[in-house]
Amino acid sequence: MHQLVAKLCRVSGRVQGVFYRASAQQQAHRLGIRGYAKNLADGRVEVMAVGAPKAVGDFLDWLWQGSPLSAVSAVDIQEIDVADQVDRQGFTTG
Repeated sequence: MHQLVAKLCRVSGRVQGVFYRASAQQQAHRLGIRGYAKNLADGRVEVMAVGAPKAVGDFLDWLWQGSPLSAVSAVDIQEIDVADQVDRQGFTTG
């Protein structure tokens, strides 16, 4: 079985209403990442990323870039126990 990692990220800046979540979903699919992206009430976007270490690392780098209309000011990253996340399928936006 491949080694998996899980990261919970909270992305700050101009990230709502600028196709950030949809762009994250496209990038996640390209990299084989499972998880989700959802808007938070405080204006941030929460992103869960589960996958191979290199793919997740590449995805975390992308979170700083975001969609063409976004302006990311911070990405707070928290390591999550992957056993709690392995049953998730695909990458969703909510």
